[in-house]
Amino acid sequence: MLNNDVLRRVRYILDLSDKRMIEIFGFADFEVSREKVSNWLKKDDDSDYQSCKDVELATFLNGLIIDRRGKREGEQPKPEKDLTNNIVFKKLTIAFNLKSEDVIKIMELADLRVSKHELSAFFRKPSHKNYRECKAQILRNFLTGLQFKFRS
Repeated sequence: MLNNDVLRRVRYILDLSDKRMIEIFGFADFEVSREKVSNWLKKDDDSDYQSCKDVELATFLNGLIIDRRGKREGEQPKPEKDLTNNIVFKKLTIAFNLKSEDVIKIMELADLRVSKHELSAFFRKPSHKNYRECKAQILRNFLTGLQFKFRS
């Protein structure tokens, strides 16, 4: 899934203004202009469209976690330079403070059945034998479920 799509969907789910999004980036110690945020949110065929890099989306998700859950003690996590759907999925579940049962219910809202074992495979380390890559369809359904939960 494209980083810009994730950014757009999270913005819609939480009904965030440009100003609020800039604040969320600020929680992760990243300064961003309103123009840059606006260009990330534009459709792909717009002439002002800019691609959101992995490190920028990771920074936003870290800021979202801080915004919704508070700063953790000690050193703050550094944004990943290479994002996978698994990392995005994990950061969103942390930001929304979801347990596996909650994620399963959210997935059901999007008409996708996932078992607890399947779900835990997405959050394992890539080197683990039961690790499973999170495909774009899974992440898309999760975001759709969040949309049903928070915007309906």
